Order: sequence, then structure tokens, then C-alpha cells
Amino acid sequence: MRADLHIHTYYSDGAYSPAQIAAMAKAAGLSLISMTDHDSLAGLEEKAQAARAQGLSYVPGWEVSAYQGDLKVHILGYGCRICAPYEQFLRARIGGAVERAEDIIAKANEYFGLDVTLAEAERFHQKKDAPLHTMHIVAAFAARLGCNKGDLYAAAFEPGKPCHSTLGRPAPRDAIDVIHASGGIASLAHPGRIKLEDEGRFSLMDELVDAGLDGIECSHSDHTEEQTEQFAAYARLRGLLRTGGSDFHAEGRSRVVGQPPFTPAEELLAALRRCGSQ
Repeated sequence: MRADLHIHTYYSDGAYSPAQIAAMAKAAGLSLISMTDHDSLAGLEEKAQAARAQGLSYVPGWEVSAYQGDLKVHILGYGCRICAPYEQFLRARIGGAVERAEDIIAKANEYFGLDVTLAEAERFHQKKDAPLHTMHIVAAFAARLGCNKGDLYAAAFEPGKPCHSTLGRPAPRDAIDVIHASGGIASLAHPGRIKLEDEGRFSLMDELVDAGLDGIECSHSDHTEEQTEQFAAYARLRGLLRTGGSDFHAEGRSRVVGQPPFTPAEELLAALRRCGSQ
């Protein structure tokens, strides 16, 4: 069974609808997918219906954008359901997203000498039942500056750059807790992208395992073969589930639905069945 358990749609910073994503997954020969938009389960039923229409098995998913200090740590949640702990978390994230957006916009306006407003960023935010994402703000500034939003994000908005803000972001432990409270499985997204050297990265992973982390995204578009094997070995050592996905957002970038190839182990499939995902 080929799977892609990390795909974004227009419910966060992806370019395509759930129906379009499901069609791409079918064309890629996949059997199981998860659409994991940032910071909410928005579009839950639309996504499941789109997958079923293509004859695909579907895992409800989301990707929580957490921070440990200034360090970005994304946690994937699989098999979650909408419930009181999730809704409380979402309300806090939506409020935090507005606070953070205002902070980012103020910093970026000062940095670029512009007067972009929150309303301009909101025009790039298609799905209002999901939190405003940093890339919606970047899109507004890119439109004003006439440049590529990916290049602009890397130059000025990513962690450590002058227009970045962590206001309103949860800690990784909080992300793991709400995923569990929502009946789901928590997996560390793309550990190879965490901006630490190997020793620091694995030390952080140890902390997250102690906090209840269930799995590691071993297979990811940005991982080298060596990293994939390193993370798989760590998962085996710590008794963690191994997840994988493309992290696809839009065509024309380096990531492709269904790549790198990922076949879930029976342990992962069994865990997903236990939380009602299959």
C-alpha cells in the first residue's frame, strides 16, 4: 500500500482543493493519503469525501506549527476528531494568529517601508475557518514588492529573519497534548528540517518522546537517504511509529504528491485503525 501522509490544500498554504489533491494522489498510484493543513482540521468532511470519490483510504490529519523558543518544530496529528479540547485549542490559535499577523505586518512594513494592512493579507486567506498563515501575509507583501513569495519568505520571514514572529505559537508539548486529547497520533514532521546539528536534533527528539510523541516522519521530500535511515533507526530504537509524506503544496516546486515513495508498516496501519482513521 503506497501512501502520502503529508499534503497541504487551500485550507492552509497549499494551492489546490481537496478534490484536486485526491485526483493527483489517484494518478500517482497511491492507496492512502492524509491532507495535513496547518493548525486546524478545517475541511475535514470535504477532504474525506474527496478521497473516497477517488477510491482512496483517508486519514484525517493536521500539522501543528509549534515553537520551542525560536526553533520551529512541526507536529503532525493523525486520526484526530473535532472535540472540546481541539476547539479550545483552535480558538486560541485563531486569536494568536491575528496577534502574530499584526506583529509580522508591523515588522515587515518597517523593514520594507510599506503600509500593507491585515485586510490585504486576509484577501489571500481563502478559508476563514482555518487560522491565518504566515504565507498569506508573505503573499500580500510579495504582491506589493512584485517578487516571488517563496524567495521573500526565505529572505525576511522565516525563523531568525527580521519579519518573523512566534507570538501565539504553542509549544511542541502542547501540540502533542491536544493531538492526544483529540484521539490522535502525534508524529514529528520533517525532523531533517529542524535547524539544529544532529546532536541537538536527537536531543530534542528525546525530549518530545518523553512528552508523549508517537512517531517520526522518517520519509520526507527534503530528507536525504542517509537522514531517512537515521530517523528510521531512531524510531526503531525508541519504539516509535514511522510516518512519511511529500509535504506537497503546489506544482512547480520540488515536492510531488507520492514522492518519496512511502509504504506504511503494519504497526502504523494498526495504530491508525485503532483511532478510527481507516
